[in-house]
Amino acid sequence: MAQLNAKGSLLAGVGASVCCVGPLLLLVPGQTLLAILLVLPAAAWAGNPQTMALAVQNTTCSLCSITIQKALEKVPEVEAAQVAYGKKTATVTFDSDKSTPADLVKATTTAGFPSTAHQ
Repeated sequence: MAQLNAKGSLLAGVGASVCCVGPLLLLVPGQTLLAILLVLPAAAWAGNPQTMALAVQNTTCSLCSITIQKALEKVPEVEAAQVAYGKKTATVTFDSDKSTPADLVKATTTAGFPSTAHQ
């Protein structure tokens, strides 16, 4: 097991690897792969990431933007959704192996904001 210095930095020994445990990092021998997998961002797991724009109707205020964003984030494998109500657009990053543009349009429409996809 490794030790932390006064600033919280790791003092690693030879043959040890990092393992994430909440905000605390521990060094555990033989856990290199686990450490790498825990540290990788979610985007690294995406099968086929795609970003697309939606033209969204009926957006009139910031609450509309929040409602649309939350609806889009409920679609499986949506990584990010940004809505600009003034421009009446939403920009969505998602895994196109798990979700389709039609899924995104359905989500906004079901929330009361019909949309069309633009590649």
